[in-house]
Amino acid sequence: MKRFIVLVLIAAIAAVAIWAGLRSSRSTSSAAVSALLPKEALGFVHLPDFNRARDEWHRSDIYELWREPAMQEFLQKPLANSKRGETEEQLRDFEKLEARDIFIALTAWENSSPKWIGGFRFRGSADAVEKVIGQWRANFPRRWTQAKRETFTYQQHKIDIVTSNQATVATVYDGDWFFLAMNDVDELKAVLDRLDKRATGPALASDETFAAAYKHMPSSFAALLYLRADHFLERVMPSAMKAPGGAPDMSILRQMHSFCSAIAFDGGKMRDVLFVGMPKLAENGTLTRSSLVLGTKETFLYAAGFLNFKQMQWPATQTGAPGLAAWPEKFRDRLAAKGITLDDWDNAFGAEFGLLGDWPAGARWPAVLATLPVKDSARATKIVTAITMLDEDATWIHAQRDGVEYFTLQSWGSVFSFAPTIALSGRVLVAGADVASVEAAIKRAANSSSDLAATQNFQKAEGTVPTAKQAFAYVDLALLYTRLDAALRPMLLMATAFMPSINDNVDLSKYPPPEIITRHLSPIAMAQNYERDGYVTESVGPITFYQALGGGAGVGVAGAFAYRGGIAPLAQPAIRKAAPTPTPSATP
Repeated sequence: MKRFIVLVLIAAIAAVAIWAGLRSSRSTSSAAVSALLPKEALGFVHLPDFNRARDEWHRSDIYELWREPAMQEFLQKPLANSKRGETEEQLRDFEKLEARDIFIALTAWENSSPKWIGGFRFRGSADAVEKVIGQWRANFPRRWTQAKRETFTYQQHKIDIVTSNQATVATVYDGDWFFLAMNDVDELKAVLDRLDKRATGPALASDETFAAAYKHMPSSFAALLYLRADHFLERVMPSAMKAPGGAPDMSILRQMHSFCSAIAFDGGKMRDVLFVGMPKLAENGTLTRSSLVLGTKETFLYAAGFLNFKQMQWPATQTGAPGLAAWPEKFRDRLAAKGITLDDWDNAFGAEFGLLGDWPAGARWPAVLATLPVKDSARATKIVTAITMLDEDATWIHAQRDGVEYFTLQSWGSVFSFAPTIALSGRVLVAGADVASVEAAIKRAANSSSDLAATQNFQKAEGTVPTAKQAFAYVDLALLYTRLDAALRPMLLMATAFMPSINDNVDLSKYPPPEIITRHLSPIAMAQNYERDGYVTESVGPITFYQALGGGAGVGVAGAFAYRGGIAPLAQPAIRKAAPTPTPSATP
C-alpha cells in the first residue's frame, strides 16, 4: 500500500513538473524576446512557435471552411492564377527549420525613418537555415539599385551587410539564432551582446510599461503584438500629440501608454485579448445591457456600451476647413443656439447605449436600431425636437401613439424607401431606419425578458468571454450570412450578365450554398472591462470581433472599387445618353 502511495506521489510530481515546464516554456517565451530588445523599443510582433501555430490554424473552423470541396471548386479559377504553389513550398521549407520565437521589432523612428530588428530560433545547423534563407538574402543585391555587399566580424560573429539607396540590411547567426536588422547595425550588435551575456544597456523586459501590459496577456498564444503607444505616436505624429493648442485635439490618444494584443486558437475558434494602458475615461457604473430586451430570435447583432459626450473632445475646427471633422462642433453650436447643452443631454439620457441588427426571414434588408435610456422625458423630448429642426430642408412628421412620441423623416422616395424614425417613451429612445421596426422595438421594450438572451447561440457565445462591465458585443455570423446570401446572390449572378469579365476570374455559378458555409460559422462574442491600469477586451469566435470589423471594412472598400471600375463606367454612358441635360425633377 505504501509503495502504491509513493508511486502515485511520484507520478503526480512528474505531471506537475511537466505541466509547469510546458507552461513556463510558453509563458516566458515573449519575456525571452523582450530581454534581447532595447528598453526604448517602440514595439514588436512575436510568434512563439511557427509550426504549432500553423497546426492549430489547420484545425480552426475557418480553415475547415476553406478546405470544403465546394469552396475549393469555387476558388479553382482564382487559385490557378495565384502563386499558391510557390508560397506553400516556401512554407514547407520554413517548417523544416522548426522556427520558434519569430519576432520583428521597431527599435527607433528617427527623421521619418524606421529602424527594425528581427529574428528567430531554429533547430539544426546554420547551413540548413542558409539553404532556406540564403536564396532570399541573395535577392537583395539584384532587387535594389546600386546595392553593395560587405562582411565584417563582430565578437566572432560574421555580419553580412547589404547597402543601397533604399536601406541597409544586416544579417547574422548566433548559435541557434538568426537575426536581421534594417537601418540599425548598432542595435544588431547590442542584441548579440545581450544574447551572449555581455554588458549592455537595459532591455525591454525591464520596462515597467511593457511588464504592466504583458501581464494581461494569456499564458499561451499564437501571436502577440506590443506597442509603446505614447512614444510611438510622439515620433510618428509629433505635431498631433502636442498640447490641445496644437492643430487637432488628440487628448484621448495622449492618454494611451501602451497597446498589447495576443491571439490564440481555442477549440477551432480564435480568441484575442487586447489591452490598452490608459486612465479610465469616465465613471459610468457597470453595464446593465437593459437594451437586450429589444433583441429577438432574428437578431444577428447586439452591442452595448457607454456613450459620454463630455469625455469626447472632438477635433477643433480650423477656419475655412470643411469636412466631417467640423461637424460635431457645428452640431453643438446649433443645439446651443436652441438653448441645449451637453449638461441637458446628460440629464435627459443615460450613458449606456444599445445597438441591434434584426433581419427577419424574407426581409430584403436588415433593421438596425440604436437605443438610449431616458432619465427625463420632458428634456429628452425637447432635445429630440431640436435635433429634428437642425436641417431646414428636412421634413419631420411628429405623431403620438400609446403615449410614445414618434418623429419620422419624410421619405425621399429612394429605391430603399428609408424613413428614419425616432421614438421616445418615458423609458427609452429608439432610433431606426423605418417606422415599423422602431414601433415593434418600442413594444418589446416593455418585456421583462429577452428572446435573444434565451437562444442557445447567445448563451453559448456569452459564456466564452468574461462578464462585460464596459462594453459587450454579439454577432451571429451564420444568421447574418444566411440573410446576406439570400439578398446578394441573385445580384451577383445578374452582375455577370453586365460584366462578363467576372467569369474570367471566378465562376459564380459554383458559389457554395449557404448551408455549407454556415456550418463553420458560430457566433462572435466580445467583452470589455477596465482592470486597474487599462481596458481589456476579449473576443471569441471563428473570427474575432475586430477581425470581423476589419473584414467588413475591407469588403466595403473592395465593393467600392469594383463599382467604380465596373458598374459605374457601364452606367455612366447610359445616363449621359438618356438625359444629357439634368433637370430639377430628375432623380440622382
